[in-house]
Amino acid sequence: MATLFTTNLSTTFSSTSNPNPNPKPSLNPKPSNLHFLKPLATSLAATSLLLSIPSLSLSSPSFNLYYGTAASAANYGGYGGNSSKQDAAEYTYEVPSDWKERLVSKIEKGTNGTDSEFFNPKKRSERVYLTYLAGFRALAPMDTVLSNLALSDVELQDLISSADTVRAMEKKDGDGQVYYEYEIDGAAAHRLISVTCARNKLYAHFVAAPNTEWQRDKDMLTRIHDSFKTVVT
Repeated sequence: MATLFTTNLSTTFSSTSNPNPNPKPSLNPKPSNLHFLKPLATSLAATSLLLSIPSLSLSSPSFNLYYGTAASAANYGGYGGNSSKQDAAEYTYEVPSDWKERLVSKIEKGTNGTDSEFFNPKKRSERVYLTYLAGFRALAPMDTVLSNLALSDVELQDLISSADTVRAMEKKDGDGQVYYEYEIDGAAAHRLISVTCARNKLYAHFVAAPNTEWQRDKDMLTRIHDSFKTVVT
């Protein structure tokens, strides 16, 4: 915007500075250009000020840290006494403060291992959830893990089959915990998956969104994905 103002200013000078090739001297010249420059300078200063102000984070949500217990279906339903989910947590991840938690039933927990789920109330298909399976001491090869996850998730199967790209990588956190990271760019939706093994369990953390929401909320969804980690005891 500043460049446009400068260009307009030089054009104005070239067209008004010498309108008469043989001007007569004037005893009382009127500083007409000064009246033009003052509001223009004010406009330029205001524009510069606006450009220097950092973007407001009105659209950036605040986050809460969720503590997941991965309790068995038989023990599902809460804790009594002085115990808390934070004390019993096996994993954590961040959730936007305006997202809503979907309560997972004992039947669902016992059949597919879903332990927690949150969704965007403005668009329920934009969500994060975690599943776990007991009896896994270590991760299988990376492609095998993704294939096994898809066997119990029809939606994931369809997404992989229609995907333009499927990216996979391995990473370690500061405690040496190994995670498999997957990014699936499907025809209609996007999904980020993080998988790890701890406590003789396999944890799979999913962040899902339609492509329109992914393009709009990519930074927020990536933050949710990156925040997942198991709790070291």
